[in-house]
Amino acid sequence: MKTKLFIPLIAGLGLLCACKNKAGYELANNSSSADTVRVDSTSVSQPKLIKTAGMRFKVKNVQQTSEKIAALTISYHGAVSHRQMGSTPDRSQDIHISNDSVMRVISFNTTADITVKIPSERVDDFMNQVSRLGIYVNNRSMDITDKSLDYLSAQLKLKSRAELVSQQKKGEIVIKNPANVLLLKDDMVDQQINNRGIDDAVRNSVVNLSFYQSNTINREIIANDDPSAYNLPFLNRFGMAIEKGWQVFVDVIIAITNLWVFILAGIGIWMIVNYYRNKKSLQMG
Repeated sequence: MKTKLFIPLIAGLGLLCACKNKAGYELANNSSSADTVRVDSTSVSQPKLIKTAGMRFKVKNVQQTSEKIAALTISYHGAVSHRQMGSTPDRSQDIHISNDSVMRVISFNTTADITVKIPSERVDDFMNQVSRLGIYVNNRSMDITDKSLDYLSAQLKLKSRAELVSQQKKGEIVIKNPANVLLLKDDMVDQQINNRGIDDAVRNSVVNLSFYQSNTINREIIANDDPSAYNLPFLNRFGMAIEKGWQVFVDVIIAITNLWVFILAGIGIWMIVNYYRNKKSLQMG
């Protein structure tokens, strides 16, 4: 009877050792086999609620509003993490005011995007103050994400890993591959950093602000970039044409003069041919 009870006990211990070996570590001795890792059920002391707000609105002057928002953020003990402002041409027209000058009229729109971090307990008041800087608000949003379970999960995993590392240092557990110890510690660091990131996001809310103003008209006098517009007046061009025509006529005369030998030879040949024609006509008559 004792033999029948002893055999299942041996099989159970063998199965436990096999499971430990698959996990990459084993118990140092049989006396510590009952010292398994215990993870107390802990809870997050406060809900981990992360607020993300946004607003798009129209203002009178983008530059001035941007400066006011920056000052308002400082007064709320916040920080500006992103700021961008730009102007995009909408339409343009060139008006010729002289042959070499053009008045360019451009209609352009100016927009700005600002991202700030504000203490979460004051984010609603901050949004109200910002909305008063605009003419009207196009849209306003507030999103709340509960990270309590993610935070608790990381805490429990961190605690269990810390207990495992502690048992490894005490020699209660032998981890066969030393690289696994480094991976375990790196994982613990990542979980700590992740929880700190959640804590920071809970304390400080991210607010995305986008605003714009009415189209602005800009006028400037610039040089005419059309080469055809730089022609001389009609009288000047007419006088130059006469002068150039006379020069061409003189050049032709000079060219003809250079060919005087050929001209004389041609005249002589013509006279001879004409003489024989007249003589032949007289004989036939």
